[in-house]
Amino acid sequence: MAPGGSALKEVLESNSTGMDYEVKMAKVEVNNSNKPTKSGSGGIGKYGMHSNNGVYELLECPVCTNLMYPPIHQCPNGHTLCSNCKVRVQNTCPTCRYELGNIRCLALEKVAESLEVPCRYQNLGCHDIFPYYSKLKHEQHCRFRPYTCPYAGSECSVTGDIPTLVVHLKDDHKVDMHDGCTFNHRYVKSNPHEVENATWMLTVFNCFGRQFCLHFEAFQLGMAPVYMAFLRFMGDENEAKKFSYSLEVGAHGRKLTWQGIPRSIRDSHRKVRDSQDGLIIPRNLALYFSGGDRQELKLRVTGRIWKEE
Repeated sequence: MAPGGSALKEVLESNSTGMDYEVKMAKVEVNNSNKPTKSGSGGIGKYGMHSNNGVYELLECPVCTNLMYPPIHQCPNGHTLCSNCKVRVQNTCPTCRYELGNIRCLALEKVAESLEVPCRYQNLGCHDIFPYYSKLKHEQHCRFRPYTCPYAGSECSVTGDIPTLVVHLKDDHKVDMHDGCTFNHRYVKSNPHEVENATWMLTVFNCFGRQFCLHFEAFQLGMAPVYMAFLRFMGDENEAKKFSYSLEVGAHGRKLTWQGIPRSIRDSHRKVRDSQDGLIIPRNLALYFSGGDRQELKLRVTGRIWKEE
C-alpha cells in the first residue's frame, strides 16, 4: 500500500565505484564441439548453456559475470570485460590492474558471431536456439521470461511465474483472493480531500482459471483530483486480449460505466494509470455518488469479467 493509503477501508459485500571486485578466473579451452541442444537441462548453467563449454566461459565478463556483447574490451595482457564494466572499473583491468585503454577484442567478437545458444529462460520452458547476437533481442520479449510482482504501492523486486506470484501476493502482500467473475465492492475513505496520490491493489480474482488484479488509485489528472479503477491480467498481452471486463459506479440515478480489455501485468500499474485505460471518476462526482455531507468517500464499484469467443 502506498503512503497515505493506510486509511482506506475496503468492505466486501460479495464475492561501487571502487576497485574491489570479485573477479572470476577460469582456465579456458576454446572448443566449439559442445554446442547446446534443445533437450534436457542437465549441465545447464546460469545462461542455459553447458557450463563445461570453454567458449561460453570465455564470453563471460569477469566482473558482472554476464555474457559480453560488442564492444568487448581487453587490456594489453589480453584480459577481457564488457563495455558496462569498463566504466565501472574506471578503465583499469580488474585482473592485472593495467590501464585498459580502448582495445577491442575483435577475435572474441568474431567467435561469438559463429555461436548458436539457447534462451536464458530455457529452464522456464523456452527451448529455442538463436545466433549469439540475436539472443538478447529474443530474451527481451520471450514469453517465458519471469513476471515482475504486480503489487501496486511498493517497489517490490520479486519476480517469478504466475503461480509463484499469486502465492507471493497472498502471503507477503496480504492481497485478498476471490473466486468468481463478478464483483461488488464498496470503498470507504474518510477525509477524501487528503488523498491526492495513492494506489491500492485491492483484490485478485480467479476467473476462468486465470488471475486478474483489481486496482484503485487516487491521483491528479492535470489539475483535477480523480479516482481510477482498472483491471490487469496475470499473463501476457496476447492472452489478455481473450478477455474483456466492465466496471460501473453510480448512485442517485446516475452512473459511470467502463468496458475494456484487461492490461497485462507486463505493463506496470503506473503505465496503465498514465494511459487512463480504466474507469476514471472525478472526485467531485465520486463525492456526489457518496452522498451525505461529501466528507467521506463511499463508492460502490461493480464489475464483471468475461471471455471473448
